[in-house]
Amino acid sequence: MIVLVGAAVGGTLWWLLVDPALTVPAPGPSGPSGAGTARGETLRTALAAGAGVGAAVTLMLAFRRQRHQEIATAHATHDATERRVTELYTKAAEQLGSDKAAVRLAGLYALERLAQDNPGHRQTIVNVICAYLRMPYTPPEPTPAPDPGRDRKAALRAARRRYQAARAGIVLPAEPTPQQESDDRKGELQVRLTAQRILVVHLRDDRPADQRSTLPAAPAFWEGMNLDLTGATLIDFDLTSGHVTTAIFDKATFAGDARFVEADFTGDADFGGARVANHAESYSWPDGWHVTMTPEGTGSLVREGADGVPAGED
Repeated sequence: MIVLVGAAVGGTLWWLLVDPALTVPAPGPSGPSGAGTARGETLRTALAAGAGVGAAVTLMLAFRRQRHQEIATAHATHDATERRVTELYTKAAEQLGSDKAAVRLAGLYALERLAQDNPGHRQTIVNVICAYLRMPYTPPEPTPAPDPGRDRKAALRAARRRYQAARAGIVLPAEPTPQQESDDRKGELQVRLTAQRILVVHLRDDRPADQRSTLPAAPAFWEGMNLDLTGATLIDFDLTSGHVTTAIFDKATFAGDARFVEADFTGDADFGGARVANHAESYSWPDGWHVTMTPEGTGSLVREGADGVPAGED
């Protein structure tokens, strides 16, 4: 800044002194005093020019300093936000590994809230939920209707065994508690239904197809998501009006109802080897597709060839 101010003062003086026509005239009588006044005016003009240059340079430096401070503040805010998102994401992912269904549910809801507030992390969170649904799972067997007579007979038999063992001095091992395993499977069922609900709710686009380019999407809609549910067990899966980029259901098992009414796949959709676990004949399949049943009671979704002959699982 000193160099620029000095150059401005020196250049202005040189310019004014070299060309007498540009020398600032002074009022009053001519003579030595008038010449001295003219030189003083010239000097003041040069100093004013230097002051202007200095002010401009100072303003530029202040602007650059403020700009650097704004950039540093933005970077610090971004880093703090990313650290917070990472901490919340890590905690929620750890909750999904808990052995308690309630804790796993809390982890899913935390991931959903995190994705809703941070659009840039939505695909990652969708990938985590899909990975959870891809984990092996066997739905619980239907609970039989209560039979008071049967339960009373089973209790009497157990009491008789304990009585006879006590008289003989035999210590019987603790009876197994299969109900606990059933409770765990029922709890896991609720966790998986919640995971599916999170996906289908945020993948549903209720806008008419011909107005999606003009109408704004609902805040809950997560646009441009990809699904990878390879080998997943899906229970009453309902993707009605879903809008997905790509979807992989390769070797997935659909238990209960499965609905894809007006679902829109803008990219590839892979149902290779997908199976339905019950009442395949009650489903309505697209033209050129049908289900073949297996001895185990499951069905394979098969696409027919152009000549009507099954072309294999697809």
